[in-house]
Formats: sequence, structure tokens, C-alpha cells
Amino acid sequence: MKTKLLLFVCLLLAGNQLLAQSTYQWKTATSGGYTYKYVTNDPSKTRFYTLKNGLTAILSPNNKEPNIQWRMSVRAGSNTDPKTNTGLAHYLEHLLFKGTDKFGTNNWTKEKPLLDKIDALYEKYNKTTDPAQRKEIYKEIDKTSGEASNFSIANEYDKMIAGIGGNSSNAHTWYEETVYNEDFPSNAIDKFLAIQSERFRKPIFRIFHTELEAVYEEKNRGLDDDGNKLDEAMMDKLFPTHNYGQQTTIGTIEHLKNPSLVEIKKYYDKYYVPNNMAIIFAGDFNPDEMIKKIDKSFSYMAPKPVVLYNPVPEKPLTSIQKVDVYGPSAEAVEIYYRGYPENSQQSLLLELIRSILTNGKAGLIDINLNKQQKVLRASASYQQMKDYGVFNLSAQPKQGQTLEQVAKLLLEQVDLLKQGNFDDELLKAIVANRKLSFLQAFDSNNNRAENLSTEFILNRGTKWDKNLGEIEATSKITKAQVVAFAKEFFKDNYVIGYKHKGEDKNVIKVEKPAITPINANANLTSPFVKSILEAPVKPIAPKFLDYQKDIAYGKVGIADLLATKNNDNSIFRMTYRLNIGANNYKLLQYASSYLPYLGTDKYSAEDLSKQFYNIACTYNLSVGADNTTISISGLQENFDKAVSLVEHILAHVKVNEKALEELKSSILKGRENAKLNKGQIMNALTSYAQYGSLNPFNNVLTNEEVKNIKASDLVDLLHNLTNYEHIITYYGPKDLASIAPEIKKQHLLPKEFTPAAPAKAYTYTTQDANKVYFANYDMVQSEIRWLRNTGVYNKNDAASIQVFNSYFGGGMGSIVFQTIRESKALAYSTFATYVSPDRADKQYSMVAYVGSQADKMTDAVNGMNELLNVLPKSEKSFDGAKANVVNNIETARITKDAVIYSYLADKKLGYDHDSRIDLYRELKPINFDSIKAFHGEKIANKPYTYLIVASDKRVKLEDMQKFGTVTTLTLEQLFGY
Repeated sequence: MKTKLLLFVCLLLAGNQLLAQSTYQWKTATSGGYTYKYVTNDPSKTRFYTLKNGLTAILSPNNKEPNIQWRMSVRAGSNTDPKTNTGLAHYLEHLLFKGTDKFGTNNWTKEKPLLDKIDALYEKYNKTTDPAQRKEIYKEIDKTSGEASNFSIANEYDKMIAGIGGNSSNAHTWYEETVYNEDFPSNAIDKFLAIQSERFRKPIFRIFHTELEAVYEEKNRGLDDDGNKLDEAMMDKLFPTHNYGQQTTIGTIEHLKNPSLVEIKKYYDKYYVPNNMAIIFAGDFNPDEMIKKIDKSFSYMAPKPVVLYNPVPEKPLTSIQKVDVYGPSAEAVEIYYRGYPENSQQSLLLELIRSILTNGKAGLIDINLNKQQKVLRASASYQQMKDYGVFNLSAQPKQGQTLEQVAKLLLEQVDLLKQGNFDDELLKAIVANRKLSFLQAFDSNNNRAENLSTEFILNRGTKWDKNLGEIEATSKITKAQVVAFAKEFFKDNYVIGYKHKGEDKNVIKVEKPAITPINANANLTSPFVKSILEAPVKPIAPKFLDYQKDIAYGKVGIADLLATKNNDNSIFRMTYRLNIGANNYKLLQYASSYLPYLGTDKYSAEDLSKQFYNIACTYNLSVGADNTTISISGLQENFDKAVSLVEHILAHVKVNEKALEELKSSILKGRENAKLNKGQIMNALTSYAQYGSLNPFNNVLTNEEVKNIKASDLVDLLHNLTNYEHIITYYGPKDLASIAPEIKKQHLLPKEFTPAAPAKAYTYTTQDANKVYFANYDMVQSEIRWLRNTGVYNKNDAASIQVFNSYFGGGMGSIVFQTIRESKALAYSTFATYVSPDRADKQYSMVAYVGSQADKMTDAVNGMNELLNVLPKSEKSFDGAKANVVNNIETARITKDAVIYSYLADKKLGYDHDSRIDLYRELKPINFDSIKAFHGEKIANKPYTYLIVASDKRVKLEDMQKFGTVTTLTLEQLFGY
């Protein structure tokens, strides 16, 4: 049978390769003195260059807005970590933000011997086993690190990126990749290349012990994540020899405690070589000019032979492997099957099977489990890596259901697949929906850069033609081929993971070492950074919206119609935006949840899902606090069909008592699960602090009221939905004059709108004394949030707020991040922001956050309080923060239906024009004294409400009482049920 399957796959692969070649073929061209490869009919017009030193340069020009997305992708990750130093690639990723011998230092000559001493001390520390001796060595590391910090300048990289207008400085490490990403304005190309060229020339691993502490915090956050623990345990079973299962990205606790800077440097020298890296740009540039600049900037890199991870193939799984994980979060079932290498025909089939099982509308799991509410929720996915993939079935149980019962239901869907018990038309519909997604895929520079980076990691970009031709290849796969493959693939060869609710008795944490805060030297600037920031650039003129010209205004009956034209493709998006929400009708959100399970007098709920999927269209009913939106989207050629279906549903949807009883059960189970989610608990605390004991979060139906919901009440709401006041928005290829009659024909309106019930109004709290709201949760870390309501919206504060947020707590170069994480190593995650309301009658709030180890909570709170009360001054950081805000306005291009949404958002704040016009003008006079005065008036030395989620076994009441009067809130008080 194996021979037959191999022959079938080979024949299918050969046929699809021939097909792909007919549309997408590799070609070679020369332009501007450089030769490159490209794929015919590639909508992204991407060029693939290989420079003389082996560096791959991938350029995807897109001049729709003056911004560029960048990736530096390295084909090395946790798979290539030494067995004795797991987590090393991830450490290195963190250290690539610390500078070189030219930036990040104010005196390299004096700093270097101290860093050399630190390297040696860590090697000694790693070889020492006696706890007392290790403690003494670490004291010396801490002392020497403090001395070295007198000659370092923290976060100079982030200051440069902010100073040139960058917005999303970040990086990630995974199994076989480490990827660095940025986005920046297109007038800063020369500056950006100078920064990156220097960054990778000779990185210096300074300020290491505080960054090490940040990685410890990251590890502890992972230990608090039940989903992460389950995944690691299952991957260990699925890949008993491959590093996908045997080495985690973050590394083992033992290895984290014994880092080696020597080994990290060896890793950098071994894998960060041009023939193992790709530099990727997607955005507004001339590729002929860009490649010359890249070549000049990175020609210093010397190639080296690279031996990547080349594992022995895994033996087939021949039995079911079981994993049990315990923790405080909700119960779940995961089933993992081991997939195939990237770009293999088997992987193409598995991705197709994923869509057959779940596509959000018409898959077997969608229809048989989710639509019929046989589980709380279920899905399938396929994650592709280089050597193998992971096919995943996932579900959460509903009330009264065991994990074993859920697993049985999931596997029954696989059996239906193997029997061919799915609609023949489903394969065509999957292809149609993928074509729609393909049309939108290249709109975003970020999507382009991400896809190209993934391709480089998986196959050095050599199979970009296959990537583009995947839809064509999929369209030729028959149902018989899917069934034959499924019968061979899905056997008793999986790992099943049960996530149980309960105490994890094996939980441990990475203990914090004693760390003395370092000197960040935030007011100093190295000559290299000064030269970058002072270099002139050609300014980019902002483009503001003219709401009278950029939006077409009309009427459909008594409803206003706002339209913008899609000149790029045949996609439409339309909404009915109602001025009612959950604050008007508590039942409305439950009606929205009920709707997907209802049929009409002509169609079942399952038929409706299939019809939308077959025409590659979607619709959704979304209920907010003050607004409700009905959205419809798809190809314009199917506009009439999609709108007609939506109108039919709203007018003719029928009561289904059984569906309502199942929904009630799901709601009650979902509520139980919400109480097990620390993020939801923090959200509940925040609403409680902002509005008091009755607030938008907990003012919901009680459990008893949920049980008494009547189907007729929900259906009546749905039937009358568009009788309430609403506007219509349209974005698509037709102009207003053409589309208005089509909408009018389908969207029947009353002579006058039905008056809405008055919205529930909530009263903002006044913080007149420090207080603490505490919620107990079984976790390693502590989560602390500060909240203070600061007054009603005022247009005149907009410019100060933008610059203050950018300077104070808006990113890796901000004062909060530099101090809390970089200097004091108190947290992995921290931020602070002055939150603006979305409506002129609402209030601002000051929100700050630290996620730290529980035993560092007091230090973390004190650290944040110092910043809230005294605003540190750094002229260079301020200049960069302000420049970043200005750059964002100058380079932003609001297009498509975002024009309409911008207009509606401005209107709620009292503007009849683009609010950015005023903001841009008012930014010019803003200086440090401006935001210092703002900080002093609104933030400093004011009472705050502290919101703490932590384990009462790990934090002490007396410590929390130092912050303010402590109130322990029950989950019933927080959630309202």
C-alpha cells in the first residue's frame, strides 16, 4: 500500500508541477548592473538577488504609501542551538539590539576590558557547581556589569529607529529561524541601511545580565501559559528525536541559569554569515537603486561554509501517544499528527484537508461540531516547518462533556473525511475562497515581507513559484485523491493532549539573581548615532483627507450612504452601522451569538454557511457597547447574491429551541472558562476600577437570566435590526451612482427608523486615594496595572498626548521600557500610555503595566511609581519620540474604506475634517517642557488604583498594603455572574 501511495503522490506532484510552470515560471533578468530572478505573473513583482558574498536580497516594490517593511532573516534558530546551550539563538536575538563598538557605547576603550572580564566570569560561573561560590561569582558579575554600564548607552538602536520614523522594532526566534523586523519611511533608506550595516558588522553583547533577567521573565511567562506547556509536552512525543520536540526556543531552566557569552559569540560567527541570511524589503523604493545600496552596505560580510541542522528522519509513529497537562486555565483537547516537509505534495494535501475540515463556514468541523454546538469550539490547522509539519485538531468541551468525548467527536470528523463524506462542491469553494484571499494578500507590505521571509527560511526562496502556484495546484486535486491520501495518513499515529483544570504540581520558576540597576546613560549620544540622526533627508509631505472629496455621500431610502471606490480589484466591503449596542439592549449580543445557528423558511443554518462559502463571500453581525455592525464582503460579481442572502436571513430567520438550549449551555461554559483566564480577569479588574462595581464588563445577564432567555425575543431583535437608525458604507469597484440603486433594491427600509431604548450610562470613578484591587490566580508571575481616570476629552491635549506616549511608554526606546526592563531588569513586559477616548463625552485614563516575577512585585511597583511621579529628561530621546510622531503623520496614507472609518471616528470626537491636520500643526511647538507640564498636571503624584492578578501564595498582603487599601475581589463581583 505504501508503494501505491508513493506512486500516487509522485504522479500528482508531476502533474501539478507542469501546471504551475504554465503560469508561474522562474526567469532571469538584468537591470541597473545586477542580475536577478523573478517569477512570471507574480503580483508582488518580487526580485530575488544573490550578491557576490552570497547574501540573498529579496525586493518587492509597492509604491502605494511612502513606507517600507524590512526583514533580516537568518536560517538558524532553536534547532541549531548546541545541546548543551539550548535557548542560545533566542539570547542572541535579544543581544542584537545592544549595539556595536560604534554605538551603544560612550567609551569603547574603557568598556571593552570590563566586558571581557564579564565574559570570563560567566565561563567561571558555568563551571562552578557550589551554590555559595556561584553566588559570589554572580555578585562579581553584577558589580562589573554596573561598572561597564558607566560606559554603555542603553537603547541607542531603538532611539535611532524611532528617530528615523520607525514603528515596529522587533524580532523573533523559532525552530529554524531568527528574524529581525522594522518598518520605516521611504525617505530614510540611506539612514536605515547605515544602521543595519553597522548593527550586524560587529555586535557587542553588553548589558547582558539585565537582558538575561528579561529572558528569565519570558520563561516564567511561558510557565504560566497552559497552552504553551501542553504544546511542548506534545511536541516532545511527536518528535522524539528531532529538535522540533527536543529543544524549545526559550531553552531549559538549567541552561538559562548557565549562559555562555563565549558560546553565543561562536553561534553568531557560525550562522550569521551572508550565505545564510536574506535582507528583505517590501514597499516604496526603486529596486535598481535599492540593490546597489544593499550591496555597498553589506559587501563587508564574508561568506563561510554553513552546516545547518540535518537530523536523522523520525521513525513513523505506530501508536497513540497521550499527554496530560494541568493548570488553572480552561480544559481543552489537542491532537497532533506529524506532517511532511515544506512544499511537498503531501503538505499541499494536508493544507487542503485542513480547509475541508474547517474553513470558518462549510468544513466538516464547522458544520458538524461548531454549527451543531456539539462542542464549545473546534478547529483544525496545519503548521508547516522545513523538515515536517504539524496537523492539529483542537477543541474545548461544552458543559458536562469529558475531554475523551470531545476527542471522539474530532476523530469522527476525520473518519467522515476518510469515507469521502463531504460535499463534492467543497473543493471548488475552497479554491474560490483562496483566490479571494490571494487578491488581498499583496496589499500589505507586512504580508509581503512575512511571506518572503518564510519562503527564505523554508527553501531559500527557490520555491516562490510553487507558493504562487499553490491555488492552481490545489484546484487539480480530486476528491478521490484526498480520500486516498487521508486513509493512509490518519491512523493511530497521533499524539493526543488533554489540558485538565487543576494544580500543576510540577511547576517551577527561574529564580531571580540579585541585580543592581545599571546606568542607562539616556542623556548621552554616541557619535555614530548623532551622525545618523543629524543627516538630512528629503521630507515627505503629509497627505490629509478631504472628507468632502474623498467620500461620496448619498441616500438609500432614509439611510445615509457613504462610499469610496476600489480601483485596485473586484473586492467589495459593505456595512450597515447601527447606533445601538449592548448598552441599549442587553439581549442584542446574545441574538448575535444565536444567529449563526439559525435557518430560515428556505434554508437550514448549514445551507446558509455553505452558500456563503460557495460564492466566496462573508457576512458578520458584530455587537459593541454603543454600535452594531452588519458587514458583508466578497467579489463584486457576487454582490447581489451575498446581500440578498443577508437580507433574507434578517427578515426570515426562524426560532430554533434546541439551538438556543445548546447556546445557553455554551454561554455558561464560556463564562466558566473566562473566569479561568488571567487576561479576562485583568480586563474585569480594569473595568471595575474605571467605572466601579457596576460597569460595562459585569453589567450582563446573570446566569439565571441566561437560562431564561426566550428564543422569540432574540429572533424579534434580529427581524427588526435594520429598522433602527443606521448608515450604510460601501467600498468596492462601483461608484455611488451605480451602487446605490443595487443596494436600494435589496435593502428595504421603513419610512422612519424605530426609536432605540436609551443607552445605559456608566459613571467614571474618581481616584481620591490609592487603592488596590486584587484577584487571586494560580500563577508564577504577578500582573500589575495602574489606572487613573483623568478627565473629559479635550482636543487641545491631542499633540501633547501623542508625544508624551511616544516618549514615556510607547515602545522599546521609551523611558518606561528603558528603566523598568533595561536598567532595572524588573520585567519582561512593561508599558504606560495615556489612553484617549473614542467619543468626546468620555474620559481619558492613565494606564501603566508591569508583568514581573511575584517576588519582584514590590520593586516593580516602586520602579513604575518613580516614573509616574518624576518624568526623567532625555533631550535626545524626546527629539526622537517627537520626530517619530511627526513621521507617522507624514507617511500615513489612509485609503480604501479606512477613509470612511476615519471620518466616522473624527465625527465622534467633534471634528468635521481630518483631525490630523490640527494635530500636525499643533505638534510643532511641543517641547520637553510641554510634556513635563502635561505629566505634572495629569499624572504625577496622583492617587491610582492598582490592579493585581497573582497567586496569594506568592505575593504578600502586607506588601500590597504598602500601595494602598487592599480589596480582594471575587470573580462573581468582577464578572457579574
